[in-house]
Amino acid sequence: MISFNKVILLGNLTRDPEVRYLPSGTAVASFAIAVNRRYKQGDETKDEVSYIDIVVFGKTAENCGQYLNKGDAILVDGRLQQRRWDDKESGQKRSKVEVVAQTVNFMPKRSGQTPRGGDSQSEPMPEPPVDEGDIPF
Repeated sequence: MISFNKVILLGNLTRDPEVRYLPSGTAVASFAIAVNRRYKQGDETKDEVSYIDIVVFGKTAENCGQYLNKGDAILVDGRLQQRRWDDKESGQKRSKVEVVAQTVNFMPKRSGQTPRGGDSQSEPMPEPPVDEGDIPF
């Protein structure tokens, strides 16, 4: 059976990234983004918002923790992952679907927005690393 699991999302962070480290020393950042969908229903235009949990590892996770803030726009390329566990309090089975990001592209800041720390002259955001295996040519 052949499968394909690819997700590309453009949205805004709903909170600052939370960075932690695994016992191996690998950085893990987690955050959520809001993705908007605008559609027409009859003569009325409606907005629908989806809140998507994102997890990212390694140097990209550290960059997200250092350079991203609530409200920032990002482009995420990754895969869906479902985690399952037993709730210790209720004994019920729980699950969560999240995006494991392979790349996170920082979008340009909106005018009037300043980077973390309020210094508009801070160093530019680095480009996320490119996995040359993802380049189709």
